[in-house]
Amino acid sequence: MLNRIKDVLIGPPLPTRQSHEQRLNKVRALAAFSPDALSSIAYANQEIYLGLLVAGSVGLSLAWPIGLAIVVVLAIVAVSYYQTIHAYPSGGGSYIVARSNLGTIPGLIAAAALLIDYVLTAAVSLTAGVDAIASALPGLWPYRVELALALLALITLVNLRGLRETGTFMSIPVYLFLFTYLPMLAYGLFVLWRDGPAAPAVSALPASFQPVTLFLLLHAFATGCTALTGIESISNGVPVFEPPESRNAGRTLAVMAVLMGALFVGSIGLTQYLGIVAGSQETILSALAHRIFGNGIFYFLIQVSTLLILTVAANTSFAGFPRISAILAKDGFLPRQLTGLGDRLVVVNGIVALAAATAALILLFKGNSHLLVPLFAVGAFLAFTLSQSGMVLYWWRERGRHWQVKLIANGVGALATGVTLLAVSVTKFLDGAWITVILIPLFVFVFLKIREHYQEVGKELSLQGLPPGLRPIQKPRLAIPISGVHRGVVDAVRFARGISDDVIAVYVELEPGEGDDLRKKWERLWPDVPLVVVSSPYRSLIHPFLDYLDRVDAGHNDGQQTIVVLPEFVPAHWWQSLLHNQTAWLLKAALLYRRRSQGYQHVVIDVPFHLRQ
Repeated sequence: MLNRIKDVLIGPPLPTRQSHEQRLNKVRALAAFSPDALSSIAYANQEIYLGLLVAGSVGLSLAWPIGLAIVVVLAIVAVSYYQTIHAYPSGGGSYIVARSNLGTIPGLIAAAALLIDYVLTAAVSLTAGVDAIASALPGLWPYRVELALALLALITLVNLRGLRETGTFMSIPVYLFLFTYLPMLAYGLFVLWRDGPAAPAVSALPASFQPVTLFLLLHAFATGCTALTGIESISNGVPVFEPPESRNAGRTLAVMAVLMGALFVGSIGLTQYLGIVAGSQETILSALAHRIFGNGIFYFLIQVSTLLILTVAANTSFAGFPRISAILAKDGFLPRQLTGLGDRLVVVNGIVALAAATAALILLFKGNSHLLVPLFAVGAFLAFTLSQSGMVLYWWRERGRHWQVKLIANGVGALATGVTLLAVSVTKFLDGAWITVILIPLFVFVFLKIREHYQEVGKELSLQGLPPGLRPIQKPRLAIPISGVHRGVVDAVRFARGISDDVIAVYVELEPGEGDDLRKKWERLWPDVPLVVVSSPYRSLIHPFLDYLDRVDAGHNDGQQTIVVLPEFVPAHWWQSLLHNQTAWLLKAALLYRRRSQGYQHVVIDVPFHLRQ
């Protein structure tokens, strides 16, 4: 039944040979990788607006210059990552570039920044999307957390179905967003030409203003730079493109950067020159759409497309997080379970881990996107800076055709993103960026401890130093723990007697005299197999049995440990397991994790008996 439900939700398993068929063309890839970058105008414009609103109309008049400065940084970063795509077509983005050229620790810092950025991007996108639709339908405002979690569940389910289905599904919201927003901006320019520039309504501005200071401008610039998140996603996922991978990925990146710049600079310019001021429960883009279209059907279409693009913007994280975590796991810095492909040829464990972390953030910050935004700009620009610095060293070492131009381009990128990183860190530190500053070193520490564990395991499992001609184990000594005399024990006794003549059965007696009747039944069936009744004054089943094994082993000088043959009946349905005390499972766990200083560990042989009803 569970398998049927799984097939309905995520589809039937795909054979490994179809992995190449799951690759994305440029149209699907743009839909899969660009939602975060394209939709970031929703929360980036909102943060710039909120940052400048405190300075009144004078502050709002500076939105356009700040937007232009951010677009310049966008162009620099896009050119830099275009070169990264061609230099490192295997994917991995900032982590691979930084680790290959700057060393392990810088690479892990970039990886930590990327993972944190992906989780925060998913949380911010979903909460900002809910804010957009709640601006049009204020009755939804109290239910933002529930709506964000429901959208997260939908995105997770879509990604579990596989790459091609994800790209197809994402295409609808992405292209709907483009085909609604670009015409809206074009019509907005017509409205601006027709009506002329307007100043913000005085009644809509704050009662008291703050002076325009350098810190206020840097603060607005830093918050607006969140629009650049997601620009690196294509460089992380080059292998999922159809061949030729690098060329298709590079062209997709160029298209994404142009669209992103046009949407950002167009929307922020219209917001300023039309004198837009948003209400207390309304986003700035909602107010812009109101000004251009009024309350008609086109306004609601804009809000719905904003909700959809922000919802699927979380998919950028679902495309990047599992891939980066799989690369880290392959390198030994994260659990190996994150490398395996699931039934639909996607990294299931990475997708589930991202969904769980995103849900935790949404609950922790109560679905407030404004509180989440300051956290993830630091991680994004730290990864940008490390990646571009690594590419500078790459071109210096590799040289090649036009390497000087490429080195200068990446050097300018490293400088631009480094300065932006400094501005973001200083201006947003007290707003929540300090959390990211603490988390990144913590992540790096965990990465190193995980690798240390894997290295120690490798040493202990190594055959180096093992003497040749290992002595075979002597004929084993077997013990069968029993809870009674029933059909579930028969196969265990038959198996044990088939491999050894030294077999004993052990019954742990919780109440005095319980073993007498059992002994009579046992001796009638297996008179040649000794039954030992162990008393348990404290009503424990596990410890008396383990103590008995220790006494038996201590009484022999052969250095062997007694092998436990464990009879276990298996219910016909999963829910029936809840009706039994799971003693066999507890005993297996106790024997498995019990460390012994002398000789071998106890070997457990499980003999299952499957119930039919």
